[in-house]
Amino acid sequence: MNDLKVFSGRANRGLAGRVSEYLDLPLGRITVGNFPDGEISCKIEEDVRGRDVFLIQPTCAPVNESLMELLIMIESFKRASADRITAVIPYFGYARQDRKDEGWVPITAKLVANLITRAGSDRVLAMDLHAAQIQGFFDIPVDHLYAAPVIDKHFMEMQLDKEEIVVVSPDEGSIKRSLKHVAALDCQLAIVDKRRTSADKTRQANLIGGPIDGKVALIFDDMISTAESICGAAEMVRRAGAREIHLAATHGIFCADAFERIAAAPIQSVVVTDTIPIPPDRVAPKIKTLSVAPLLGEAIKRIHRNESVSRLFDRRK
Repeated sequence: MNDLKVFSGRANRGLAGRVSEYLDLPLGRITVGNFPDGEISCKIEEDVRGRDVFLIQPTCAPVNESLMELLIMIESFKRASADRITAVIPYFGYARQDRKDEGWVPITAKLVANLITRAGSDRVLAMDLHAAQIQGFFDIPVDHLYAAPVIDKHFMEMQLDKEEIVVVSPDEGSIKRSLKHVAALDCQLAIVDKRRTSADKTRQANLIGGPIDGKVALIFDDMISTAESICGAAEMVRRAGAREIHLAATHGIFCADAFERIAAAPIQSVVVTDTIPIPPDRVAPKIKTLSVAPLLGEAIKRIHRNESVSRLFDRRK
């Protein structure tokens, strides 16, 4: 581990600190700031020549600032002669722009992948990409982690009877993800038929599967952005007779009126991970944050030692 160095940008220093604690290594010394005109400045404060560098920086809000900061830091380490640079991106911004769903629009996720590669990153470590095919947008190796084991463990510790639980997929696109939670929790599945009416508006049309009446409903998604879709699914599940409703997602983006919607929703809790920091003034009683630092730390350790990362999720190990 002597050649391993972990550094952090400004996007989520708390998570980076917890990862470094898991690895029992101090965070690398780096100064990142802004010039008076807003340009980002970066200076590495220690020797990294020939080192295996892991740079932790989710590209969360402010998205463009976080992304540019990541690119500048990668460039800095490349010019400082680091042996290998791994961009650890717990939350990958622009992931929802992963295809041309209409004419005259960009595939911005591919553009961001190109930028990270051309900046000098040798490898990417990401968590719960919005679409798994984004791994193929990179021309460098990508290790893709899943927060599902961390979230499932939380619900297992509630010691609910499996006959009481129903996992609810908030839309058809989340069925595959929900089935993994069904397998882990050994319970039933229901699906919300969601219809998108515009880029930021949806409506819930039907509820498929179940039964829901008298059950504890767990609604899983990869991210909670405006919370409109997942809170709409919660309302539909409430009308179907669920006695408890818990929402869960890897990435708590919480933009626009998300906190207000969550406060008004008929739910008992919202479980997210610390891939994105929640502002201290917006922490609410319903929101519980789980840490993925041990998972990221173990993946970093395995990459550094050239060991398998996928074995972390192999039930046969």
